[in-house]
Amino acid sequence: MVQIRSVGVIGAGQMGTGIAHVCALAGYDVLLHDVSADKIAAGIALIEKNLTRQVSRNIIDHEAAQAAIARIKPADELQTVGATDLAIEAATENEEVKKNIFKALAPHLGPDTLLASNTSSISITRLASVTDRPERFIGLHFMNPVPLMKLVEVIRGIATDAPTYETAVNFARSLGKTTTNAEDFPAFIVNRILVPMINEAIYTLYEGVGTVEAIDNALKLGANHPMGPLELGDFIGLDTVLSIMNVLYEGLADSKYRPCPLLVKYVEAGWLGRKTGRGFYDYRGETPVPTR
Repeated sequence: MVQIRSVGVIGAGQMGTGIAHVCALAGYDVLLHDVSADKIAAGIALIEKNLTRQVSRNIIDHEAAQAAIARIKPADELQTVGATDLAIEAATENEEVKKNIFKALAPHLGPDTLLASNTSSISITRLASVTDRPERFIGLHFMNPVPLMKLVEVIRGIATDAPTYETAVNFARSLGKTTTNAEDFPAFIVNRILVPMINEAIYTLYEGVGTVEAIDNALKLGANHPMGPLELGDFIGLDTVLSIMNVLYEGLADSKYRPCPLLVKYVEAGWLGRKTGRGFYDYRGETPVPTR
């Protein structure tokens, strides 16, 4: 097995910063890359903010937070990530974007570098096929928000070898995470179950069965969910929800995975949820209010 000391994270958005955060706290040296220096700087600032929040809640101490932020370095050029022991892609949930990242990274990889994708739905086998090391490629699907959620889905592609799998599991556990194994089928386990539920909730709104508040309260109070499905869709990002539903619909050729037309309309409108200020709720005021 490879000894992992350094981790490269490609993507400084919500997931990438969360992964960088937990890796640095666990003692790994981290390189954080994105398409612009401004995005990397914003990502590191977000990590500092989240570490400070953990200190204020007595989850970690001030010294641990300072040590973690000191371990995270910006990587303005993608090729510098190739020198790490483990490179984790955490870009947008788009297969071509992810493949292009791995193609661009390939000439700069060290001989022993392991590759991982944080994809929540896309085939690990297909992503691995564009690299020079499909046997050293694996899916590590962290849950959002990464610092709080305990689970990491570990997904082997058809070519992933045993040492890579064992290294990935041990790495995830070193971050304080619990792992679960998923086969390489569309959306794996969590999103195969979760995202169609959100899509069904959107159909329930689309068909007038209930209002936004009624649907979310029904699941929170009737099924003991901590967050209603429409609220959760906004939190995940409705563009991501739509991408995952399309992966399921196209990959399994089953009409039950057809994305709700209302979901498509919201994405076309740019109403993507919390990150854009409006989704099934409007977040631009003091408190969120339903948009419909």
